[in-house]
Amino acid sequence: MNRQIADKDLIDPAPDLVKPLSLTVDGNHTEKSARYLVRIAQLLYTFWHTGDAYYLDRAVDLAFVDNTLPPGRVQGPQGLIAASTAFRAAVPDLTCELSDLLIAGDKLAVRLRFHGSFTGVFNGIAGSGQEIDFIAFDIQHVGSVRITEDWHLEDNLTFLSQAGLVTVAHG
Repeated sequence: MNRQIADKDLIDPAPDLVKPLSLTVDGNHTEKSARYLVRIAQLLYTFWHTGDAYYLDRAVDLAFVDNTLPPGRVQGPQGLIAASTAFRAAVPDLTCELSDLLIAGDKLAVRLRFHGSFTGVFNGIAGSGQEIDFIAFDIQHVGSVRITEDWHLEDNLTFLSQAGLVTVAHG
């Protein structure tokens, strides 16, 4: 498809939704399908930005599967809610920047940046205001209506190091 509309015009301008800083959409999408996929991404990452399950419910299918499920986390949307709740207990002012959004076919490839201050508790250890700034990468598969599965990788070592929970040897 020879795109007649700029990628930035595919972004839902609703003030409550996070906006991708960079957006790339493959040329095989109609304007309608591209707008829909961008909005699904905006909804999911607004959930990560706010912790509000309202956005998650609109982005993720009830049969959602996390293909990189950490040990002990429940599968499905409830696992995402538990992860967000636990992380926000450690970093209450957590924000999620949608740095890059690439849409190819029915997949969303995303680079994220999380910011905040470790003022809460993580694994029984209280923070003292340490600045948190780490990245994550996601690949989301969008089914006929919502996201049905994902693969993700967070830079947990950077988080743990910034929070003072591990020491990273530099050699």
